[in-house]
Amino acid sequence: MNIGLGLPIADPAVLTDWARRADAGPFSTIGLLDRLVYDNPEPLVALAVLAGATTRVRLQTEVLLAPLRETALLAKQAATLDRMSGGRLVLGIGVGGRPDDHAASGTDLRTRGRRLDGQVPVLRRLWSGEPYGGEAGPVGPAPARPGGPELLFGGFKRPALERVARWGDGFLAAAAPSWAGGLFDTVRTLWAEHGRAGAPRIVAQVNVALGPAEVTDEARAAIGDYYAFTGRPGFMVDGLLTDAARIKDAIARFADLGADEVMLYCYGRDAGQVDRIADIVA
Repeated sequence: MNIGLGLPIADPAVLTDWARRADAGPFSTIGLLDRLVYDNPEPLVALAVLAGATTRVRLQTEVLLAPLRETALLAKQAATLDRMSGGRLVLGIGVGGRPDDHAASGTDLRTRGRRLDGQVPVLRRLWSGEPYGGEAGPVGPAPARPGGPELLFGGFKRPALERVARWGDGFLAAAAPSWAGGLFDTVRTLWAEHGRAGAPRIVAQVNVALGPAEVTDEARAAIGDYYAFTGRPGFMVDGLLTDAARIKDAIARFADLGADEVMLYCYGRDAGQVDRIADIVA
């Protein structure tokens, strides 16, 4: 099973160091989350920089909030990054649920699911080289991967899981092993019901921090701030894995559930975490 790293968002200046260490280690993927009204780097821009600092690891959004973006421009940005990185882009997308993000982008929170459902066929069509339509022709460049970058959908509700089966290559699950199994089973069932060949790629995500007290304390504060909007950030803070044994156990449990990859999402800025985590997953 592959192991990837979700990169911390507090300081964009440290991300190149993180990415180079991950690229030299046992990791398959580096990932970045997406918000608009928050102090985080824009993921496609940041991953483009990190693509130039790495040669091997996949570059993943977890998840990009597609409804906040204009569809044709998103298609062009994603295809450009995929082409210039040699096909390493993995586009994890979702709808987003923070009202402030939608207010700032001028999009309607209430129709975000329907907007995404309209965007995905357009993305697929443009990545295949077809004209946009009307008076507009094709939108290049052609992505490195025929038909576009690998597309993962994140979410928990049935419409999100249906999108995996209808249009996706796989499922991105930010859920604990204790309840992720049910989501995995539903995705696989829907995949079969839609007549898809093979099986969806299953990518799990768990939040970690590994290091001395100052590293784990910083990570707890960062994750608490990020999830403050939920009204119960303590739930996420309590789920943060801060020792090697618990991280190994989570990886093993996801492996038992049939996950293809586990993303270990880091919130502390100390890049030494890359090497510590590498020691326990190598």
